[in-house]
Amino acid sequence: MKKNRPVSILVVDDDKTHRIMLKTMLKQWGWQTEEADDGTTAIEAVHNTPFDAVLMDVRMTKLDGMEALRRIHAYNPAIPVIIMTAYSSVDAAVEAIKIGAHDYLTKPLDFDRLKLTMARALDHRQVQENKDSSRHHKTFPLDTGTIIGNSGPMRELMEMVSYVAPSDATVLISGESGTGKELIAAALHHNSARKNGPFIKVNCAALVENLLESELFGHEKGAFTGADRRREGKFVQATGGTLFLDEIGETSPGMQAKLLRVLQEHEIQRVGGQESIAVDVRVLAASNRNLEEEVAQGTFREDLYYRLNVVPLHVPPLKERREDIP
Repeated sequence: MKKNRPVSILVVDDDKTHRIMLKTMLKQWGWQTEEADDGTTAIEAVHNTPFDAVLMDVRMTKLDGMEALRRIHAYNPAIPVIIMTAYSSVDAAVEAIKIGAHDYLTKPLDFDRLKLTMARALDHRQVQENKDSSRHHKTFPLDTGTIIGNSGPMRELMEMVSYVAPSDATVLISGESGTGKELIAAALHHNSARKNGPFIKVNCAALVENLLESELFGHEKGAFTGADRRREGKFVQATGGTLFLDEIGETSPGMQAKLLRVLQEHEIQRVGGQESIAVDVRVLAASNRNLEEEVAQGTFREDLYYRLNVVPLHVPPLKERREDIP
């Protein structure tokens, strides 16, 4: 999003009533919009206008949303595309994200979620533009804390941190144990707009599932033996700041499903509770395992992986940067 022009969003839907309603909502939130009534028109519009994001229905005549998504992503992969579907099929949603969609929404739309999803997509777009502009300008000075390293791989990593830190994008940090993934997460937090908020760390490998659920989401009084009072979880404690989920690959399938819901809906429920509680937190995750391989093996949820891996960062092992060893 260039600073000398307002944000512009392309709304693509062959239902005129729905298209007008979406344009009205987006304008109320301060974003300019243009429209297209089919996939072919959308592709032409993207070629002719520098849109910051695209909001597009899947099922359309002439050219469906999936094919239009493929062509838009091939033309300019930096444009975040949010797909809308009346079908809440996880397979279809994951397929859209594989093709290149930034996110997906199910109809009927929840307008609060639409606003939040669009804001995050525009954040992601800003990350891309920060990256592009840094080729010609110096990145801002980083608060690197106790990170040590001046090797080529570490300089490249910290350059990526400088691109990503100002946004609210979810980041998945990979790397061997002991390479400093937590320090990278801390650098992302301390160089973000959330730096004055809390930075809360949870080691997902250190707790069994029921204790991890209570630790993350909190619990109501009487939810289980020993729960003599209500307790807020880390998602609520991290409000306005950053929650770092270390060793995310160690979580059970049940916990993965619960984390996916938080990333999708941006709300939690305490253990033993019925109330949905909105959360305002940036999520960073890390793993020393190859989650892409685990997805292929069926041991890690594919949809959660794509939600976490909005921006991937890899911390190189010391054997690849021996000059950083004191």
